[in-house]
Amino acid sequence: MSDLLVSIRQAKPDDAEGLSRVFDAAWREAYQGIIPGVTLEKMLSRRGLRWWRSTVTRGRPLAVLDIGQGVAGYASYGRCRDRSLPADGEIDELYLLPEYQGVGLGRRLFKAVCNDLRAREMNRIVVWALAENARACDFYEGMGGRGIARVEERIGGAPLAKVAFLFR
Repeated sequence: MSDLLVSIRQAKPDDAEGLSRVFDAAWREAYQGIIPGVTLEKMLSRRGLRWWRSTVTRGRPLAVLDIGQGVAGYASYGRCRDRSLPADGEIDELYLLPEYQGVGLGRRLFKAVCNDLRAREMNRIVVWALAENARACDFYEGMGGRGIARVEERIGGAPLAKVAFLFR
């Protein structure tokens, strides 16, 4: 890992292919066995190149973890979308290619995004994770997040619990 040139920057339209690759690989790794198979495949198929090109040009910030050879991760974030939570900012998604997980790059991306949110005067930050995704829940707890809410959502007919982690 020490040989990698790592940067965290805002996404560009040229990143669409890399973002799509990260999304597909990370979601398969994180949610296989949690989200029903057919539903997971449908969710993955909706986020192709066209979707990512459009997303990059929208207003919500999208940061990429660039390892010099391309996109290895991303985070989508901005103002908290749920007014019932005691948060100003929200990280909607934070994903890395599976081969780059567990070596500190997710922590770097998370801290960079939190710093950007705080620079935008959003000091209380929330992140949602599926409760069955133990790796994500452990990551957010390890980063200092405190569980403040739990809701159940039906995804593909299966009831799945989501946990909100608050960071101050």
